[in-house]
Amino acid sequence: QVQLVESGGGLVQAGGSLRLSCVVSGRTVGDYGMGWFRQAPGKEREFVSVISRIGSTWYADSVKGRFTISRDNAKITLYLQMNSLKPEDTAVYYCAAGTYNSGLYSPLSSSQVAYWGQGIQVTVSS
Repeated sequence: QVQLVESGGGLVQAGGSLRLSCVVSGRTVGDYGMGWFRQAPGKEREFVSVISRIGSTWYADSVKGRFTISRDNAKITLYLQMNSLKPEDTAVYYCAAGTYNSGLYSPLSSSQVAYWGQGIQVTVSS
C-alpha cells in the first residue's frame, strides 16, 4: 500500500522560507514522477511542481524561481523548498505520486495522480 505523509508546513512571514517533506512508503520515489499541488480556500487544487523519474522538473509560473523540488538519494522522500514566500502562497499543500512518465514531457495533472498525501497547511502572513 502506498502512503504519502507530508511535514514541514506552518506559519511564516512574507519573504520567509519553508521546506516541505513527503515521506513515501510502498513505492520508490525515483521510479515515478512525484509532485506537489496546493489548494487555497475557495479555489481549485492547482499544480505547483513535478520531478520526473529522470530528474527533469516543471514549475507553475507563479512559483518559478522561488520554489525548488527535489528528492533524496535514498529515494523515499520528496521535498519542496519554498523561498521568498508570499501571502498568495497560503494553501494546503499536497504531495502527489504520479505515473512512470509523469513530468517527462509536461507538468503533472490531477488526472495523472495515483496517490495523494493528506495535505499540510502553509500560511504566509503579510
